[in-house]
Amino acid sequence: MNTSMVYELRRPTNIEPGKKYPALFVMHGIGSNEKNMLSLVDGLDESLFIFSIRGHISQGPGFAYFTIQGYGKPHREVFDDAIIRLTAFINNACDKYPIDLNRLYLLGFSQGAILAMTLGLTLGYRIKGIVALSGYIPSFVKEEYNIQPVEELSVFISHGQMDQVLPYEWGQANESFFSELGANVTFRSYPEPHTVSEENLRDFQQWFIDELQKNKGV
Repeated sequence: MNTSMVYELRRPTNIEPGKKYPALFVMHGIGSNEKNMLSLVDGLDESLFIFSIRGHISQGPGFAYFTIQGYGKPHREVFDDAIIRLTAFINNACDKYPIDLNRLYLLGFSQGAILAMTLGLTLGYRIKGIVALSGYIPSFVKEEYNIQPVEELSVFISHGQMDQVLPYEWGQANESFFSELGANVTFRSYPEPHTVSEENLRDFQQWFIDELQKNKGV
């Protein structure tokens, strides 16, 4: 695929000629990588394409998609560039593989969740569902980005009540923002820090399976 971004690809078990398949685009947290996210999608890859995308910026032992200038404040130019890169990645993947354009999904943890929610807001009807684990929506995205209609978007948002990295209230704010825009929001909280617990994993995977089934043949 024509892209500058490193990624891991999981394909449907049996690809039938002429058939289109849903796709899930996965984004990791700061200092992590594309391989670390694959454990979150185990068991989901039999009937869809999964693209786990590495951030293009070196960050400690891993990678990042953007840098930050302060608490909850990404560097605007770097963040904008990440959105452009990821949008181009999604477009290229849809051009190259037999993907059902009506069944595109995003999943992210922390920095990846921030990007997943932003992409959902900017791509609008192109995205069918988002799983956002422990993230937030930057203020400049809410105030200055060209936000598209999201009435047909389903969003699973989760946040740890004891999150020591991104406050729990930020997760609640995500729920409120998407709900006010008319999206179909599922919000779950857990007595956990900045992590994905086993319960959280089970919950969002079941939500995703239900969404795939609900949108089958749409």
